[in-house]
Order: sequence, then structure tokens, then C-alpha cells
Amino acid sequence: MSRAPSAALRNRNTSGRRLSPCIGVALLALALGAPPVLAQQPPEPANAASEAPPSTTASANATPSEADSGPVEAPESTEQGHTQLPESFERRPLEELLHESRLVGVRDTTFNVQLRSFYLHHDNFNNTEQLASTAGGSAGFKTGYFYEHFAFGATGYTSQKLHGPLDKDGTDLLEPGQRSYSVIGEAYGEALLTEGVKATAGRRSYDTPYLNGNDSRMTPATFQGYTILGSLGGGDGPALRFGAGSFDKEKQRNSEDFVSMATIAGAPAGVERGVQAAGANFSVGKFSIGAMDYFCRDIINIAYAESKYAVALADRIGLRFGAQYASQRSNGEDLLTGHSFSTDQFGLKGEVVLGSALLTAAYTGTGGGADMQSPWGAYPGYTSVQIENFYRAGEKAEMLRAAYNFPQVRGLSAYGLYVHGSQPESPKQYPQDEYDLNVQWDAGPGKLKGLTLRARYGHVAQDSSGNPHQDDFRLMLFYQLR
Repeated sequence: MSRAPSAALRNRNTSGRRLSPCIGVALLALALGAPPVLAQQPPEPANAASEAPPSTTASANATPSEADSGPVEAPESTEQGHTQLPESFERRPLEELLHESRLVGVRDTTFNVQLRSFYLHHDNFNNTEQLASTAGGSAGFKTGYFYEHFAFGATGYTSQKLHGPLDKDGTDLLEPGQRSYSVIGEAYGEALLTEGVKATAGRRSYDTPYLNGNDSRMTPATFQGYTILGSLGGGDGPALRFGAGSFDKEKQRNSEDFVSMATIAGAPAGVERGVQAAGANFSVGKFSIGAMDYFCRDIINIAYAESKYAVALADRIGLRFGAQYASQRSNGEDLLTGHSFSTDQFGLKGEVVLGSALLTAAYTGTGGGADMQSPWGAYPGYTSVQIENFYRAGEKAEMLRAAYNFPQVRGLSAYGLYVHGSQPESPKQYPQDEYDLNVQWDAGPGKLKGLTLRARYGHVAQDSSGNPHQDDFRLMLFYQLR
């Protein structure tokens, strides 16, 4: 589910770099003419893989292999825009990084261009609407490694309005007021410190459970900060991936401006705080376990842990299990709400792989006292889906989900799901049920390679007087230029 921008952001910090719509379009046009030398995944400057755009790592919409023959793999069940802990740290093979480091930086600069178009129509419980259609995308580059240690990259993003009535604002496809925008969202430097450790400084997109690009609209969120990522082991043996970083500002996914992390979390005007995050993930075979902590002084502390395990029963038949736990609490001077708060949520997930089909059942339970929050990205809960997060105080949620990659139509995949959320702690809130359907087609090899079409529909029914409901319909086009 998407995050609503904080009201405090209306008085926006202008430290972000603004680009006119013409410059944004010119940026894409310029990149269109760039040679596709050593083209990377879209867009590689976004560090780790995000769920929403195609051609990233395994996702809720993972499409069949581009091979012309062979069995179609089973899909994944992670919701679009979300990041699970095992995907939180960059997993490019060390050999690839070391190979790049021996090449000349300018000669081995790589370019990425992804075009996007999006239509979104949302009907709310109170009979208001959000509606917009847009076109845009991203264009970026990353150099090779100079002196075997240093590389640089940048990415520009744009979202241009095709249709957007002022009285139907709020889709997050455009800036508030249905305004088009263009922005240099990424500008960073990388340094290979050792064979397994890399440092990054500047503005970049990251993907961790609670601090991520939330890339399920036109452009992702990006962050200003400093990180160190590393790995030990791997191959056929145990592997440890770890990372730490300090972030002082975020550019939300439909904004041109970088503002304080505390402001985005909802802190009062004038309160500026950064976020310090650190975590690690250990894996051996089909088992993984990891944890991360996010600390924003005087605002909020979020601790998260997750474990996964998979077992094969027969050829292309198996079981997958997942467990997650998150704890959130205020700290210091309690500047976020003016008073202390504490809550938590745990989740369990079981899956059955049957060839190219995946059946999923999940459960989450939220503690009392306060709703869960995810101020700096998409929420990672197992029952957080297209419209609702199902993380209200005292709420219990159960999800059933079925996904299928069609072997008869290469590149076609679909999933449907149902989530029931119980009566929350507050008597002013009500039980809710959500039904989602997603259909996607990836063109695969051939003249249309790089083209992905996606349609999504979500419906939420609330068990209260008048039986109010929400409807959410989305059409998306992605075209990754090779």
C-alpha cells in the first residue's frame, strides 16, 4: 500500500534540484541516444532490486524465464514495491565487481533508460476519487571503476501529466496539485574498500524492509546518505551479507525535494533528524535469517527480523516457510506524537510450489496501543497488499493467495488474493476484507524485448454501516531499453 505524504511536506524544503518538464523530457531523449554498452538491469543506479518495475529480482510478478524452452518457474509472493530482508543487500557477484574494477572508468560507463506510463483510478470509502494518467520514466548512467576503486552514477526521473483533474488529486503519480515533475534523484559515488566491502555516498535509492524506494508508481523514493555494504562467503557455502548507513534526507517517490527524514515521518515543523540503520542476513542452503534496526533520535526506533526456509519435495514441487517480527517504539523526547508509544507485529507465511503455480497462506497479528508505521518506504508485512496494510492496532489478518506463470503463453502471469482483517482495537474502526487481482505480460525475447504490461485491481469492503468500499484500478506499461 502506498504512503500518504505528511502534511508537513506542504512547506517543502527546496534543497532538491528542480528540473523543468522540458529538461526532463530532454534527459530521456538524450539517454535514448546513448549506446547500450554493457546495459544493466533497470535502473541499476537504484542499488538493490525493487518489486514494482520489471526486470528486477524475484517479485510478486516474477515472469517466466526468457528462454525459448524449458519449464516455467514458480512465481514469488512478495507484494509489489516491498522488500524482504534477504533482498536487502546488494547481491551482485564479487567477480563482476572485481572485473569492472580492472576496466577504464569512462570507457565502461553504462547507460539505462526505462520508459513508464501509468493510469490509476481510486474510489475511497467516502466517495471521493483519485485519478491520473502519466508518462515518463528514468535515464541514468554509472561509470566503471577509476583506479580500480572509484565509480560514479546518476539517475534522472520524470513524470509528466497526461490527464489529472484537480479535484481528483492524490494518486502519487504526480506532485500535489496534479503537477508534473522532473528531478535528479540519484547522484552518488562508490568506493571498493576491500574485495567484499563497498561504500556509497550521495543520493541513491535503497531497498530494505523499512527504508526503500517504494517503487510502485512512476518514480522511486531516493535517499541522501552514506552506506557500507559487504559480504562474506557465498557460492555453495554459507553467506553473510551486511550493511549499515546514515540517512539525513529523503526524496519521496512523487516529489522533487529532499527533506528531513523526521519531517517525512510526521514530526512537527522545524524538527530535523536523520536515520541510522544497520543489519545483516545469514544464509546457508535454503535457510536464511537476518535482522535490521532503524533509529531516528527522538522520533521512532524500528527493529525487524525475518527468517525463511524452503524444502524440495519432488521435481518442481516444494514448500516455503517464512516468519517475521517487527517492534516499533518512541524514544528520547517523543517528538513524533508528543507522547510515548510502543507496538509490534509478527507474521507467518507458508507456501506450496506446484510447478509454475504458487499457493500462499499468511497471518499477521498487530499488538495494541498504536498502529504500525512505515514512514520511509513500503510496509514489509506479509498481509500488506495493494490497498491496505492490515497493521492497525489490535488487528489480526489472514491472507490466501494463488499465483500462476502460464507455460502456454510465455511471459504471461497472474495472481489473485484475499485478505481478512479483524476488528481493530479502536471501536471507531471496522473489520475489512480486500480482494486483489494482478495480470502481467512480459514480451520476452524478440522485437518487443523489454516491454512489460501490467493490470491491477483491488477492492476493499468494510464491515460497517452502509457497507462502504474502496476500488483501485491500475494500468502500467514499462519499456526497458537495452
